[in-house]
Amino acid sequence: MRGASRGSLAAAKERLAAVLPDDTPAAASSLGDELFAIVGLLDREPALRRNLSDPTIDGSLRAGLARNLLSGRVSATALEQLAGLAEARWSEPRDLTDAAEQLAVLAVCAGADAEGELDEVEDELFRFGRIVGGNPGLRYALANLFVPPEARESIAQDLLDGKVAAPTMRLISQAAGYPRGRSVDASLEEYARLAADLRQRLIAEVHVVADLTTGQRSRLVAALSAAYGHDIHLNVVIDPELIGGMTVRIGDELIQGSAESRLAAARRELAA
Repeated sequence: MRGASRGSLAAAKERLAAVLPDDTPAAASSLGDELFAIVGLLDREPALRRNLSDPTIDGSLRAGLARNLLSGRVSATALEQLAGLAEARWSEPRDLTDAAEQLAVLAVCAGADAEGELDEVEDELFRFGRIVGGNPGLRYALANLFVPPEARESIAQDLLDGKVAAPTMRLISQAAGYPRGRSVDASLEEYARLAADLRQRLIAEVHVVADLTTGQRSRLVAALSAAYGHDIHLNVVIDPELIGGMTVRIGDELIQGSAESRLAAARRELAA
């Protein structure tokens, strides 16, 4: 997002955070479901999306329109979240819907956090995203828009039934059924990023030849946390193509510590 949308999204997240601490995990999850339903409505109704984000209409009138349309159809909490989004300024109509989706994911993740499951959810989103990204047949089955959303959700649920936490299943089902122009693995990557954001953590994707021990993970997390000034969540990838060492990616930054990178550097020096 850019311009006005960025500030409006930050304010929307603050409004959501203000209502989540008093909610039970079930209430947070339910709010996430309602917000996902609102996202679906806004995606289906472009005229409504345009009206709720039209900068030529006073913000209070846009909020009133949202309340009039959905009063009695969603909870008061969900309604006020939508009204807050409608009252804000957005650079383009889609940004309002994208913001509603982010709030939905954060609400589901807040419920998982209250249950002590958020670490598990982050790991499961990452692992399943890599499975989908590495399996063209599964990727196609979950992205085939000629298949009804409910059927794509059912594919994911049949694959993962009893194997992942309930919040993970909710988010994966959403990504499969309603991709919103993204691949399923791209949606899951975005959802995992939002889960990390909930606790103001950064995600480090670590590629290694063999899995790290608990002690190695702890030392790496401590070193990265100290370097970046944030808590770190590790996503470890076993990469047999590495000769040794590891590579770490945090956002757009790649930290090369593999034998390949050192050999490549040596070759460059010899060729100079």
